[in-house]
Amino acid sequence: MIRTPLYCPYCAEPFVKRHHDGRERLYCPRCNEVYYENPLPAVTALVLKENDELLLGKRSVEPARGAWCLPGGFMELGETMEEAALRELQEETGLEGSVAGFVGCLSHESRYYGKTIIIFGYRVQVTGGEMKAQDDMDELMFFSIDSLPALAFTSHQYLVDCLLAQEAKRG
Repeated sequence: MIRTPLYCPYCAEPFVKRHHDGRERLYCPRCNEVYYENPLPAVTALVLKENDELLLGKRSVEPARGAWCLPGGFMELGETMEEAALRELQEETGLEGSVAGFVGCLSHESRYYGKTIIIFGYRVQVTGGEMKAQDDMDELMFFSIDSLPALAFTSHQYLVDCLLAQEAKRG
């Protein structure tokens, strides 16, 4: 179920709907402003070892609790996409890293969050830390890239496919 804000976050006046820029939008009559609902940017870290094993985590929270996924999460204010990917990697796995390259990007409608999510995938080289499942992860494991378990999110499978295509080009 998509949740829509009812009140202006600045003055608490109830929103009304008004046609603006070709679509119906939320509008605050007190502030005299349109309230724009924008997509949520998210990141993933794709950690691929030299022996073609990819790091995955088993989720400890919804959505998709108990399913395998790439380490990742939402970007926060004041950080770049790359910084967000490294922060999420450290928060969920205890590993530190450096971005080795851009893997891909996609967007999808999230029924769980009720918004469009834009997901950026980055290949990350581990530079330190101690691998330990934490934050949103119950378990961490490296899997052969040729025999990954089903992934929690189709977006993560898309990014894995992008990574495989990049690896194939490297030959």
